[in-house]
Amino acid sequence: MQKDFLWGGATAANQSEGGWQADGRGPGIVDMLPHGPNRMAVMAGTMDYRSLPEDTWYPGREAVDGYGHYQEDIALLAQMGFRCYRFSISWSRIFPTGEETEPNEAGLRFYENYIDELLRCGIEPVVTICHFDIPLALVERYGSWRSRKVIDCYLRYCEALFRRFGQKVRYWITFNEINMLMHLPFMGAGIRLEEGENPVQVKYQAAHNELVASALATKLAHEIRPDIQIGCMLAAGSVYPYSCRPEDVWESLQKDRENYFFIDVQARGAYPSYAKKFLERQGIRLEMGEDDLTILKEHPVDFISLSYYNSRCVRADGQGEASGGNVFASAKNPYLTCSQWGWPIDPLGLRITLNALYDRYQKPLFIVENGLGAVDQPEENGEISDDYRIAYLNDHILAMMDAVDEDGVELLGYTVWGCIDLVSATTGEMSKRYGLVYVDKDNEGNGTLRRIPKKSFGWYRDVIAANGENLRREKQEKL
Repeated sequence: MQKDFLWGGATAANQSEGGWQADGRGPGIVDMLPHGPNRMAVMAGTMDYRSLPEDTWYPGREAVDGYGHYQEDIALLAQMGFRCYRFSISWSRIFPTGEETEPNEAGLRFYENYIDELLRCGIEPVVTICHFDIPLALVERYGSWRSRKVIDCYLRYCEALFRRFGQKVRYWITFNEINMLMHLPFMGAGIRLEEGENPVQVKYQAAHNELVASALATKLAHEIRPDIQIGCMLAAGSVYPYSCRPEDVWESLQKDRENYFFIDVQARGAYPSYAKKFLERQGIRLEMGEDDLTILKEHPVDFISLSYYNSRCVRADGQGEASGGNVFASAKNPYLTCSQWGWPIDPLGLRITLNALYDRYQKPLFIVENGLGAVDQPEENGEISDDYRIAYLNDHILAMMDAVDEDGVELLGYTVWGCIDLVSATTGEMSKRYGLVYVDKDNEGNGTLRRIPKKSFGWYRDVIAANGENLRREKQEKL
Protein backbone atom coordinates (compact mmCIF):
# COMPACT_ATOMS: atom_id res chain seq x y z
CA MET A 1 0.00 0.00 0.00
CA GLN A 2 1.19 3.54 -0.70
CA LYS A 3 2.72 5.32 2.28
CA ASP A 4 0.09 8.09 2.24
CA PHE A 5 -2.84 5.65 2.23
CA LEU A 6 -5.71 7.07 4.31
CA TRP A 7 -6.52 4.55 7.04
CA GLY A 8 -9.36 5.56 9.31
CA GLY A 9 -12.98 5.17 10.28
CA ALA A 10 -16.39 6.62 9.57
CA THR A 11 -19.59 7.68 11.28
CA ALA A 12 -22.53 9.90 10.34
CA ALA A 13 -24.32 12.72 12.15
CA ASN A 14 -27.73 11.07 11.77
CA GLN A 15 -26.56 7.91 13.57
CA SER A 16 -24.11 9.23 16.13
CA GLU A 17 -24.35 12.95 16.72
CA GLY A 18 -27.64 13.48 18.57
CA GLY A 19 -28.00 16.98 20.05
CA TRP A 20 -31.08 17.31 17.89
CA GLN A 21 -32.18 20.66 19.35
CA ALA A 22 -28.80 22.03 20.44
CA ASP A 23 -27.56 25.45 19.35
CA GLY A 24 -30.42 26.22 16.99
CA ARG A 25 -30.47 22.97 15.02
CA GLY A 26 -33.74 22.38 13.20
CA PRO A 27 -35.42 18.97 12.88
CA GLY A 28 -34.23 16.64 10.13
CA ILE A 29 -35.60 13.42 8.71
CA VAL A 30 -33.56 11.27 11.12
CA ASP A 31 -35.50 12.82 14.00
CA MET A 32 -38.66 11.23 12.62
CA LEU A 33 -37.35 7.68 12.14
CA PRO A 34 -38.91 5.59 14.91
CA HIS A 35 -37.62 2.62 16.81
CA GLY A 36 -39.67 -0.55 16.42
CA PRO A 37 -41.93 -2.21 13.85
CA ASN A 38 -42.94 1.00 12.05
CA ARG A 39 -39.38 2.01 11.22
CA MET A 40 -39.05 0.23 7.88
CA ALA A 41 -42.40 1.55 6.57
CA VAL A 42 -41.45 5.13 7.47
CA MET A 43 -38.02 4.76 5.86
CA ALA A 44 -39.65 3.32 2.73
CA GLY A 45 -41.90 6.38 2.48
CA THR A 46 -45.08 4.28 2.67
CA MET A 47 -46.00 5.35 6.22
CA ASP A 48 -46.31 9.00 7.25
CA TYR A 49 -44.23 9.71 10.35
CA ARG A 50 -46.95 12.19 11.42
CA SER A 51 -49.28 9.26 12.05
CA LEU A 52 -46.97 7.55 14.56
CA PRO A 53 -48.19 7.05 18.15
CA GLU A 54 -47.40 9.78 20.67
CA ASP A 55 -45.19 7.50 22.75
CA THR A 56 -42.91 6.68 19.81
CA TRP A 57 -39.20 6.73 20.58
CA TYR A 58 -36.79 8.20 18.03
CA PRO A 59 -33.28 6.82 18.69
CA GLY A 60 -31.49 9.25 16.36
CA ARG A 61 -32.40 12.25 18.48
CA GLU A 62 -29.77 11.40 21.07
CA ALA A 63 -27.95 8.60 19.23
CA VAL A 64 -24.64 8.21 21.12
CA ASP A 65 -24.33 11.95 21.78
CA GLY A 66 -21.34 12.49 19.54
CA TYR A 67 -22.26 16.17 19.83
CA GLY A 68 -21.31 16.19 23.50
CA HIS A 69 -18.49 13.64 23.30
CA TYR A 70 -16.62 14.67 20.15
CA GLN A 71 -13.35 15.60 21.87
CA GLU A 72 -13.26 12.29 23.74
CA ASP A 73 -14.13 10.42 20.56
CA ILE A 74 -11.46 12.13 18.47
CA ALA A 75 -8.88 11.37 21.17
CA LEU A 76 -9.76 7.68 20.80
CA LEU A 77 -9.37 7.90 17.02
CA ALA A 78 -5.97 9.50 17.50
CA GLN A 79 -4.94 6.67 19.83
CA MET A 80 -5.63 4.24 17.00
CA GLY A 81 -3.43 6.31 14.70
CA PHE A 82 -6.22 7.31 12.31
CA ARG A 83 -4.96 9.14 9.25
CA CYS A 84 -8.47 10.20 8.23
CA TYR A 85 -11.97 10.31 9.62
CA ARG A 86 -15.13 10.42 7.57
CA PHE A 87 -18.11 12.12 9.19
CA SER A 88 -21.16 14.00 7.99
CA ILE A 89 -22.53 17.44 8.71
CA SER A 90 -26.12 17.85 9.82
CA TRP A 91 -27.73 20.10 7.21
CA SER A 92 -30.34 21.45 9.65
CA ARG A 93 -27.60 22.39 12.11
CA ILE A 94 -26.32 24.82 9.49
CA PHE A 95 -29.67 25.86 7.94
CA PRO A 96 -32.43 24.90 10.42
CA THR A 97 -35.24 25.11 7.84
CA GLY A 98 -33.04 24.93 4.75
CA GLU A 99 -34.28 28.30 3.49
CA GLU A 100 -32.42 30.79 5.66
CA THR A 101 -30.31 33.31 3.76
CA GLU A 102 -27.51 33.09 6.34
CA PRO A 103 -26.15 29.96 8.02
CA ASN A 104 -26.49 29.26 11.73
CA GLU A 105 -23.20 30.46 13.20
CA ALA A 106 -23.44 28.16 16.22
CA GLY A 107 -23.65 25.17 13.90
CA LEU A 108 -20.68 26.31 11.81
CA ARG A 109 -18.68 26.94 14.96
CA PHE A 110 -19.35 23.41 16.24
CA TYR A 111 -18.03 21.82 13.07
CA GLU A 112 -15.11 24.23 12.93
CA ASN A 113 -14.08 23.11 16.41
CA TYR A 114 -14.63 19.50 15.32
CA ILE A 115 -12.43 19.85 12.23
CA ASP A 116 -9.76 21.79 14.11
CA GLU A 117 -9.58 19.04 16.74
CA LEU A 118 -9.12 16.42 14.01
CA LEU A 119 -6.37 18.43 12.35
CA ARG A 120 -4.66 19.01 15.70
CA CYS A 121 -4.51 15.21 16.05
CA GLY A 122 -3.11 14.79 12.54
CA ILE A 123 -6.36 13.31 11.18
CA GLU A 124 -7.55 14.26 7.69
CA PRO A 125 -11.27 15.15 7.69
CA VAL A 126 -13.42 13.54 4.99
CA VAL A 127 -16.82 15.23 4.97
CA THR A 128 -20.11 13.89 3.68
CA ILE A 129 -22.32 16.86 2.90
CA CYS A 130 -25.63 14.98 2.94
CA HIS A 131 -25.80 11.61 4.70
CA PHE A 132 -29.48 10.52 4.65
CA ASP A 133 -30.29 14.03 5.78
CA ILE A 134 -32.41 17.03 4.85
CA PRO A 135 -34.15 19.67 6.98
CA LEU A 136 -37.66 18.49 7.75
CA ALA A 137 -39.05 21.88 6.73
CA LEU A 138 -37.99 21.21 3.13
CA VAL A 139 -39.81 17.88 3.21
CA GLU A 140 -42.98 19.53 4.42
CA ARG A 141 -42.88 22.58 2.18
CA TYR A 142 -41.55 21.16 -1.10
CA GLY A 143 -41.75 17.39 -0.84
CA SER A 144 -37.98 17.22 -0.46
CA TRP A 145 -36.00 16.35 -3.62
CA ARG A 146 -39.16 16.15 -5.72
CA SER A 147 -38.72 19.89 -6.14
CA ARG A 148 -35.95 21.75 -7.94
CA LYS A 149 -36.22 24.43 -5.27
CA VAL A 150 -34.29 22.10 -2.99
CA ILE A 151 -31.32 22.26 -5.39
CA ASP A 152 -30.90 25.95 -4.55
CA CYS A 153 -31.18 25.23 -0.83
CA TYR A 154 -28.55 22.49 -1.10
CA LEU A 155 -26.15 24.73 -3.01
CA ARG A 156 -26.53 27.50 -0.43
CA TYR A 157 -25.66 24.92 2.21
CA CYS A 158 -22.67 23.68 0.17
CA GLU A 159 -21.36 27.18 -0.36
CA ALA A 160 -21.48 27.89 3.38
CA LEU A 161 -19.44 24.73 4.02
CA PHE A 162 -16.91 25.26 1.24
CA ARG A 163 -16.26 28.87 2.18
CA ARG A 164 -15.92 28.16 5.89
CA PHE A 165 -14.00 24.87 5.73
CA GLY A 166 -12.56 24.70 2.21
CA GLN A 167 -9.03 25.51 3.40
CA LYS A 168 -9.19 22.76 6.03
CA VAL A 169 -11.08 19.96 4.28
CA ARG A 170 -9.75 18.45 1.07
CA TYR A 171 -12.15 15.51 0.54
CA TRP A 172 -15.92 15.97 0.24
CA ILE A 173 -18.74 13.57 -0.68
CA THR A 174 -21.93 15.09 -2.06
CA PHE A 175 -24.49 12.37 -1.10
CA ASN A 176 -24.15 9.21 0.95
CA GLU A 177 -25.18 5.98 -0.82
CA ILE A 178 -27.15 7.95 -3.36
CA ASN A 179 -28.63 4.75 -4.82
CA MET A 180 -30.44 4.10 -1.51
CA LEU A 181 -33.06 6.59 -2.69
CA MET A 182 -34.51 3.81 -4.85
CA HIS A 183 -34.91 1.41 -1.93
CA LEU A 184 -35.70 3.53 1.14
CA PRO A 185 -36.76 6.88 -0.31
CA PHE A 186 -37.70 8.63 2.95
CA MET A 187 -34.55 7.63 4.80
CA GLY A 188 -32.42 8.23 1.74
CA ALA A 189 -33.88 11.50 0.53
CA GLY A 190 -36.93 12.56 2.54
CA ILE A 191 -39.36 11.30 -0.10
CA ARG A 192 -42.78 10.41 1.31
CA LEU A 193 -44.84 8.56 -1.30
CA GLU A 194 -48.42 9.71 -1.76
CA GLU A 195 -51.37 7.48 -2.58
CA GLY A 196 -52.10 7.17 -6.28
CA GLU A 197 -48.79 8.48 -7.59
CA ASN A 198 -46.22 6.55 -9.60
CA PRO A 199 -43.40 5.81 -7.13
CA VAL A 200 -40.90 5.09 -9.93
CA GLN A 201 -41.58 8.50 -11.49
CA VAL A 202 -41.21 10.24 -8.12
CA LYS A 203 -37.95 8.49 -7.23
CA TYR A 204 -36.27 9.07 -10.59
CA GLN A 205 -37.30 12.72 -10.62
CA ALA A 206 -35.82 13.13 -7.14
CA ALA A 207 -32.72 11.27 -8.33
CA HIS A 208 -32.33 13.63 -11.28
CA ASN A 209 -32.56 16.65 -9.01
CA GLU A 210 -29.92 15.19 -6.68
CA LEU A 211 -27.63 14.42 -9.62
CA VAL A 212 -27.87 18.00 -10.88
CA ALA A 213 -27.26 19.28 -7.35
CA SER A 214 -24.17 17.06 -7.05
CA ALA A 215 -22.75 18.35 -10.34
CA LEU A 216 -23.40 21.97 -9.37
CA ALA A 217 -21.80 21.38 -5.96
CA THR A 218 -18.74 19.98 -7.73
CA LYS A 219 -18.61 23.08 -9.93
CA LEU A 220 -19.00 25.36 -6.92
CA ALA A 221 -16.29 23.63 -4.91
CA HIS A 222 -13.77 23.85 -7.73
CA GLU A 223 -14.56 27.55 -8.21
CA ILE A 224 -14.05 28.30 -4.53
CA ARG A 225 -10.94 26.12 -4.11
CA PRO A 226 -9.55 24.27 -7.15
CA ASP A 227 -7.72 21.76 -4.95
CA ILE A 228 -10.90 20.45 -3.30
CA GLN A 229 -11.65 16.84 -4.23
CA ILE A 230 -15.36 16.04 -4.67
CA GLY A 231 -16.62 12.49 -4.67
CA CYS A 232 -19.85 10.56 -5.11
CA MET A 233 -20.80 7.45 -3.17
CA LEU A 234 -22.75 4.27 -3.75
CA ALA A 235 -23.82 1.30 -1.69
CA ALA A 236 -21.65 -1.20 -3.57
CA GLY A 237 -21.35 -4.95 -3.81
CA SER A 238 -21.18 -6.92 -7.03
CA VAL A 239 -24.24 -8.99 -7.90
CA TYR A 240 -23.47 -12.61 -8.78
CA PRO A 241 -25.68 -14.81 -10.95
CA TYR A 242 -26.97 -17.77 -8.91
CA SER A 243 -25.96 -20.10 -11.73
CA CYS A 244 -24.46 -19.98 -15.21
CA ARG A 245 -27.97 -20.03 -16.71
CA PRO A 246 -28.00 -17.08 -19.12
CA GLU A 247 -31.19 -15.82 -17.48
CA ASP A 248 -29.43 -15.59 -14.12
CA VAL A 249 -26.43 -13.85 -15.68
CA TRP A 250 -28.74 -11.34 -17.35
CA GLU A 251 -30.55 -10.73 -14.07
CA SER A 252 -27.25 -10.02 -12.30
CA LEU A 253 -26.22 -7.57 -15.02
CA GLN A 254 -29.48 -5.67 -14.63
CA LYS A 255 -29.13 -5.51 -10.85
CA ASP A 256 -25.59 -4.20 -11.17
CA ARG A 257 -26.86 -1.51 -13.50
CA GLU A 258 -29.40 -0.42 -10.90
CA ASN A 259 -26.47 0.37 -8.62
CA TYR A 260 -24.25 1.85 -11.32
CA PHE A 261 -26.89 4.22 -12.70
CA PHE A 262 -26.18 7.12 -10.35
CA ILE A 263 -22.43 6.76 -10.56
CA ASP A 264 -22.53 6.45 -14.35
CA VAL A 265 -24.08 9.92 -14.40
CA GLN A 266 -21.86 11.43 -11.70
CA ALA A 267 -18.58 9.99 -13.00
CA ARG A 268 -19.20 9.94 -16.75
CA GLY A 269 -21.43 12.98 -16.98
CA ALA A 270 -24.38 11.57 -18.90
CA TYR A 271 -27.38 9.29 -18.60
CA PRO A 272 -26.34 5.83 -19.85
CA SER A 273 -28.30 4.33 -22.73
CA TYR A 274 -29.73 1.52 -20.58
CA ALA A 275 -31.19 4.10 -18.17
CA LYS A 276 -32.75 6.06 -21.02
CA LYS A 277 -34.37 2.90 -22.33
CA PHE A 278 -35.63 1.96 -18.87
CA LEU A 279 -37.26 5.36 -18.37
CA GLU A 280 -38.77 5.13 -21.84
CA ARG A 281 -40.28 1.70 -21.12
CA GLN A 282 -41.68 2.96 -17.82
CA GLY A 283 -43.26 5.97 -19.51
CA ILE A 284 -41.26 8.35 -17.32
CA ARG A 285 -40.48 11.83 -18.54
CA LEU A 286 -38.11 13.72 -16.27
CA GLU A 287 -38.56 17.42 -15.75
CA MET A 288 -35.20 18.91 -16.67
CA GLY A 289 -33.81 22.40 -16.73
CA GLU A 290 -32.54 23.69 -20.04
CA ASP A 291 -28.90 23.31 -19.00
CA ASP A 292 -29.15 20.17 -16.86
CA LEU A 293 -27.48 17.78 -19.29
CA THR A 294 -24.66 20.25 -19.92
CA ILE A 295 -24.16 20.69 -16.17
CA LEU A 296 -23.91 16.92 -15.69
CA LYS A 297 -21.46 16.62 -18.59
CA GLU A 298 -19.14 19.42 -17.53
CA HIS A 299 -18.86 18.66 -13.81
CA PRO A 300 -18.18 14.99 -13.08
CA VAL A 301 -16.82 13.98 -9.69
CA ASP A 302 -13.11 13.63 -8.91
CA PHE A 303 -13.32 10.28 -7.10
CA ILE A 304 -15.79 7.51 -6.32
CA SER A 305 -16.40 6.41 -2.76
CA LEU A 306 -18.31 3.33 -1.74
CA SER A 307 -19.65 1.26 1.08
CA TYR A 308 -19.09 -2.49 0.95
CA TYR A 309 -20.56 -4.98 3.39
CA ASN A 310 -21.36 -7.95 1.19
CA SER A 311 -21.94 -9.18 -2.33
CA ARG A 312 -25.37 -10.17 -3.61
CA CYS A 313 -26.67 -13.15 -5.55
CA VAL A 314 -29.73 -13.28 -7.82
CA ARG A 315 -31.68 -15.85 -9.78
CA ALA A 316 -34.10 -14.94 -12.54
CA ASP A 317 -36.90 -17.25 -11.39
CA GLY A 318 -37.02 -15.73 -7.90
CA GLN A 319 -37.00 -19.20 -6.38
CA GLY A 320 -34.82 -20.64 -3.66
CA GLU A 321 -33.85 -19.50 -0.20
CA ALA A 322 -33.49 -15.76 0.36
CA SER A 323 -30.42 -14.26 1.96
CA GLY A 324 -30.60 -11.88 4.91
CA GLY A 325 -30.11 -8.15 4.71
CA ASN A 326 -32.29 -5.19 5.44
CA VAL A 327 -32.58 -3.50 2.05
CA PHE A 328 -31.31 -5.38 -0.99
CA ALA A 329 -33.16 -8.56 -1.94
CA SER A 330 -30.78 -11.41 -2.62
CA ALA A 331 -30.75 -15.16 -3.12
CA LYS A 332 -28.73 -17.13 -0.59
CA ASN A 333 -25.24 -17.82 -1.89
CA PRO A 334 -24.43 -21.42 -0.89
CA TYR A 335 -20.70 -20.71 -0.87
CA LEU A 336 -20.78 -17.98 1.80
CA THR A 337 -21.41 -17.82 5.54
CA CYS A 338 -23.52 -15.01 6.99
CA SER A 339 -23.38 -12.50 9.83
CA GLN A 340 -25.81 -12.48 12.78
CA TRP A 341 -28.08 -10.29 10.66
CA GLY A 342 -27.93 -12.67 7.71
CA TRP A 343 -25.55 -10.61 5.57
CA PRO A 344 -23.23 -12.75 3.40
CA ILE A 345 -19.55 -12.43 4.34
CA ASP A 346 -17.51 -12.19 1.15
CA PRO A 347 -14.01 -10.65 1.37
CA LEU A 348 -13.10 -11.64 -2.20
CA GLY A 349 -16.30 -9.84 -3.24
CA LEU A 350 -14.65 -6.59 -2.15
CA ARG A 351 -11.73 -7.20 -4.51
CA ILE A 352 -14.18 -8.09 -7.28
CA THR A 353 -16.24 -4.95 -6.61
CA LEU A 354 -13.19 -2.67 -6.56
CA ASN A 355 -11.96 -4.06 -9.86
CA ALA A 356 -15.40 -3.75 -11.45
CA LEU A 357 -15.70 -0.10 -10.41
CA TYR A 358 -12.16 0.84 -11.39
CA ASP A 359 -12.44 -0.90 -14.75
CA ARG A 360 -15.71 0.94 -15.39
CA TYR A 361 -14.74 4.47 -14.32
CA GLN A 362 -10.92 4.76 -14.19
CA LYS A 363 -11.20 7.21 -11.31
CA PRO A 364 -9.69 6.97 -7.83
CA LEU A 365 -11.80 4.91 -5.42
CA PHE A 366 -12.26 5.37 -1.68
CA ILE A 367 -13.75 2.69 0.62
CA VAL A 368 -15.60 4.84 3.14
CA GLU A 369 -17.68 2.11 4.79
CA ASN A 370 -16.83 -1.50 5.58
CA GLY A 371 -17.52 -3.42 8.75
CA LEU A 372 -19.40 -6.12 10.60
CA GLY A 373 -22.59 -5.55 12.58
CA ALA A 374 -22.65 -7.91 15.55
CA VAL A 375 -23.82 -8.24 19.14
CA ASP A 376 -20.92 -7.45 21.48
CA GLN A 377 -21.06 -8.70 25.06
CA PRO A 378 -18.72 -7.12 27.62
CA GLU A 379 -17.03 -9.74 29.78
CA GLU A 380 -16.97 -9.67 33.59
CA ASN A 381 -13.71 -7.75 33.54
CA GLY A 382 -15.23 -5.17 31.17
CA GLU A 383 -13.28 -6.25 28.10
CA ILE A 384 -14.97 -6.79 24.73
CA SER A 385 -13.30 -9.56 22.73
CA ASP A 386 -14.68 -9.08 19.23
CA ASP A 387 -12.50 -11.62 17.42
CA TYR A 388 -15.27 -12.15 14.84
CA ARG A 389 -14.97 -8.50 13.82
CA ILE A 390 -11.19 -8.71 13.67
CA ALA A 391 -11.51 -11.76 11.38
CA TYR A 392 -13.97 -9.94 9.10
CA LEU A 393 -11.84 -6.79 8.85
CA ASN A 394 -8.62 -8.77 8.47
CA ASP A 395 -9.93 -10.69 5.45
CA HIS A 396 -11.50 -7.64 3.80
CA ILE A 397 -8.38 -5.52 4.24
CA LEU A 398 -6.24 -8.25 2.70
CA ALA A 399 -8.62 -8.44 -0.28
CA MET A 400 -8.46 -4.66 -0.59
CA MET A 401 -4.66 -4.73 -0.54
CA ASP A 402 -4.65 -7.37 -3.28
CA ALA A 403 -6.87 -5.14 -5.40
CA VAL A 404 -4.36 -2.31 -5.04
CA ASP A 405 -1.05 -4.14 -5.16
CA GLU A 406 -1.90 -7.05 -7.47
CA ASP A 407 -4.59 -5.54 -9.71
CA GLY A 408 -3.56 -1.88 -9.89
CA VAL A 409 -6.76 -0.36 -8.48
CA GLU A 410 -6.19 3.27 -7.49
CA LEU A 411 -7.50 3.55 -3.91
CA LEU A 412 -7.30 6.64 -1.73
CA GLY A 413 -8.20 5.12 1.61
CA TYR A 414 -10.21 2.80 3.81
CA THR A 415 -12.50 3.75 6.70
CA VAL A 416 -14.08 1.21 9.04
CA TRP A 417 -17.79 1.92 9.38
CA GLY A 418 -19.16 2.90 12.77
CA CYS A 419 -15.69 2.97 14.31
CA ILE A 420 -17.43 4.17 17.48
CA ASP A 421 -20.70 2.31 18.07
CA LEU A 422 -23.76 4.11 16.72
CA VAL A 423 -27.44 3.58 15.98
CA SER A 424 -28.07 1.22 13.06
CA ALA A 425 -29.55 3.19 10.16
CA THR A 426 -31.87 0.43 9.00
CA THR A 427 -32.97 -1.23 12.24
CA GLY A 428 -32.58 1.63 14.72
CA GLU A 429 -30.83 -0.76 17.10
CA MET A 430 -27.76 -0.26 19.25
CA SER A 431 -27.20 -4.00 19.54
CA LYS A 432 -26.14 -4.17 15.88
CA ARG A 433 -22.69 -2.81 16.66
CA TYR A 434 -19.92 -2.04 14.19
CA GLY A 435 -17.49 -0.15 16.36
CA LEU A 436 -13.94 -0.60 17.50
CA VAL A 437 -15.12 1.39 20.51
CA TYR A 438 -18.09 0.18 22.57
CA VAL A 439 -20.72 2.71 23.69
CA ASP A 440 -22.73 1.82 26.77
CA LYS A 441 -26.26 2.16 25.48
CA ASP A 442 -28.96 -0.41 24.71
CA ASN A 443 -31.83 -0.71 22.25
CA GLU A 444 -34.22 1.03 24.66
CA GLY A 445 -31.95 4.06 25.06
CA ASN A 446 -30.59 3.13 28.48
CA GLY A 447 -26.92 3.45 29.38
CA THR A 448 -24.15 5.75 30.51
CA LEU A 449 -22.75 6.46 26.99
CA ARG A 450 -19.34 5.46 28.34
CA ARG A 451 -16.78 4.68 25.62
CA ILE A 452 -14.82 1.40 25.99
CA PRO A 453 -12.17 0.27 23.46
CA LYS A 454 -12.76 -3.27 22.15
CA LYS A 455 -10.11 -5.83 21.29
CA SER A 456 -10.38 -4.67 17.66
CA PHE A 457 -9.23 -1.20 18.79
CA GLY A 458 -5.67 -2.38 19.45
CA TRP A 459 -5.71 -4.69 16.45
CA TYR A 460 -6.60 -1.87 14.04
CA ARG A 461 -4.03 0.44 15.65
CA ASP A 462 -1.37 -2.14 14.77
CA VAL A 463 -2.69 -2.50 11.21
CA ILE A 464 -2.45 1.25 10.62
CA ALA A 465 1.03 1.47 12.16
CA ALA A 466 2.24 -1.30 9.83
CA ASN A 467 0.35 0.06 6.79
CA GLY A 468 -1.32 -3.36 6.61
CA GLU A 469 1.92 -5.26 6.06
CA ASN A 470 1.57 -7.11 9.38
CA LEU A 471 -1.54 -8.82 7.98
CA ARG A 472 0.40 -9.97 4.95
CA ARG A 473 3.17 -11.39 7.12
CA GLU A 474 0.70 -13.24 9.31
CA LYS A 475 -1.00 -14.69 6.25
CA GLN A 476 2.31 -15.89 4.84
CA GLU A 477 3.27 -17.49 8.14
CA LYS A 478 0.04 -19.51 8.12
CA LEU A 479 0.66 -20.86 4.61
